[in-house]
Amino acid sequence: MTAPGQRGRNRSAAVRAPRLDSLVVLNSLPDPVLVVDGNGDIRFVNLEGQEFFDLSANAMEGMPLPDLLPSDSPVMGLIAQVRRGSRRVSQDGVIIDTPRIGPHHVTVQVATMGDPPDHVVLTIHERSLARKIDHSLTHRHAARSVTAMAAMLAHEVKNPLSGIRGAAQLLEENASDQDRVLTRLICDEADRIVALVNRMEVFSDERPLERAAVNIHTVLEHVRKVAQSGFARKIRFVERYDPSLPPVYGNRDQLVQVFLNLIKNAAEAAPESGGEITLTTSYQHGVRMALPGGDVRRHLPLLVAVQDNGDGIPEDLQSNLFDPFVTSKVNGTGLGLALVAKLIGDHGGTIEFDSQPRRTVFKVSLPMYDDSKYDDPKLTGESKISDAGLQSKGGRGTR
Repeated sequence: MTAPGQRGRNRSAAVRAPRLDSLVVLNSLPDPVLVVDGNGDIRFVNLEGQEFFDLSANAMEGMPLPDLLPSDSPVMGLIAQVRRGSRRVSQDGVIIDTPRIGPHHVTVQVATMGDPPDHVVLTIHERSLARKIDHSLTHRHAARSVTAMAAMLAHEVKNPLSGIRGAAQLLEENASDQDRVLTRLICDEADRIVALVNRMEVFSDERPLERAAVNIHTVLEHVRKVAQSGFARKIRFVERYDPSLPPVYGNRDQLVQVFLNLIKNAAEAAPESGGEITLTTSYQHGVRMALPGGDVRRHLPLLVAVQDNGDGIPEDLQSNLFDPFVTSKVNGTGLGLALVAKLIGDHGGTIEFDSQPRRTVFKVSLPMYDDSKYDDPKLTGESKISDAGLQSKGGRGTR
């Protein structure tokens, strides 16, 4: 039981505690929040709102809301309802669709602000954070299932195949020309299966990951150059980089593999004419993820997004997209995204995607390098991007 004197000291300590910064609180929310004044102009947007609408605060604040959303949007009706006297209203199943972000199914809440009295607060719930976490962990479990399958295949498939191929080669020595066609077919198919198993063996590599401080922009620039010199020669790249981003705690070679796979998929999905890939980096405030099997919460502030303007991922593939052998490509193996999920999981990060016609985006969240926690002080790549095209206003460049 707390003594009366102790209760008084606790109250005094609470009174002396500094007030929380409301701006920091708003920017930590996982939902977009906008404040609209009596003239219909946007007066404030939090960080999640900037990411949702793919516009900076400088561009949005002062913008008339009808310039952002169509005048017949249900959001306008909800705001009008609040201005007529309702304190708070909400509506499920609202579609927010702009040329920049495409259609999104959301829940919208509008409430009076009180001071100033003609201002309203608009909150958008696109998808709960719990669902995002669930999707991320599902992708991680899919990668682990591939790991177990790869280990099994390496031991149980390659050895019998070696025997089958050897027997076919012995038969070929005394076979007729017609039979040699069949023995050669056996050898070729055995080699094809061994090659597939070899590709999967990377999933069973459980050695500790060698990590250091990695400049993610150096990785993305390298991958973009590789892509534009080959499979993405006809694709237009748009880069929206935050040049002040701290380094990733990761393995450079594996991160190159991750984003090479994602950009290759984006290039193949983009239309032949007018294909565009957007690469974005940003810092996520307050994003922490609980790792499975424990209470440790890992800070994942670094967000890298790869977006294309293709037709989108077929709906029947979306729930199992990171599973092995799931693909919409005619000659695809369905191992690329499974490998991406494994490598991101090895980094302690998460990957999720959102796919709509003309806008499919894969978002990778990664841990930040902290030199107060890690012994290796070296920085892989340049600490700043020297390319003048990336030092344009707002750290944005276009190629």
